[in-house]
Amino acid sequence: MRLDGRRTSNNIDDRRRLSGGARAGIGGGIVGIIMVAAFTLLSGGNIGDVFGNLLNSGAMQTTTQPQNYVETEQDAQLAQFTSQILAGTEDVWTEEFRKNGWGEYECPKLVLFHGAVNSGCGQASSQSGPFYCSADQTVYIDLDFFKEMKQTIGADGDFAYAYVIAHEVGHHVQQQLGILQDAHNRMNSLSESEANKISVRLELQADFLAGVWAHKDNEMFNSLEPGDVEKAINAASKIGDDYIQKKAYGYEIPDAFNHGRSSQRVKWLKKGITTGDPSQGNTFNIPYSQL
Repeated sequence: MRLDGRRTSNNIDDRRRLSGGARAGIGGGIVGIIMVAAFTLLSGGNIGDVFGNLLNSGAMQTTTQPQNYVETEQDAQLAQFTSQILAGTEDVWTEEFRKNGWGEYECPKLVLFHGAVNSGCGQASSQSGPFYCSADQTVYIDLDFFKEMKQTIGADGDFAYAYVIAHEVGHHVQQQLGILQDAHNRMNSLSESEANKISVRLELQADFLAGVWAHKDNEMFNSLEPGDVEKAINAASKIGDDYIQKKAYGYEIPDAFNHGRSSQRVKWLKKGITTGDPSQGNTFNIPYSQL
């Protein structure tokens, strides 16, 4: 991505030197994330919004130990990159809210942490992966996640990382528009399998919104370079429920899906990138089998 000269966001809360070191009984890095995700999917949990509940529910047994964080040059570059991408989402969604008459866009905060963090949704560890907490309208990211994306699942590149950030901001857009709360209210009255279907719709829409952001950001700043889109699509293809479950267990359990298949995640991300039109991303008015 072309980011030279791009502004950084004023909404970054850097807590890396305040974070504790967390060790999860299930495992660390992406492997740990896959195992946690698989456990959560099997238990009907929603890992799209509140990862901190994993710790509170006992899915992970974690002990927090203080550790001294020393920023590396790579970390500094990733922090700068994250701040620039967040700023890009602020510019795009502020304009989209204005243009579409959705009211004023309230920018989310983004917390950088290392190891573990206390969020408005409870305590979370780096094994949870990046997440959005609707309780405090904040995105949480341990920058080590981006390193693990490359090392463990082969998903690399600036735009692949930007997709992760834009997806979580997509949940904030849903929160601002009342979609997220409405969906969660509906999920509370449904069976696990039916609630999971609502979650899939939320997550695919967040993928779509990430694609819309990319389209609009490129219009504003000419930010995309050859190969960028392919790298994001590669990332999306490796974080689908079917991929995660097969990685963890060797088979898939469709009733436990709550993010969508890899093919679905790729489809909606590409649709957002191609159209750049938020009105084409209503994943709630399409038969579930056609998502």
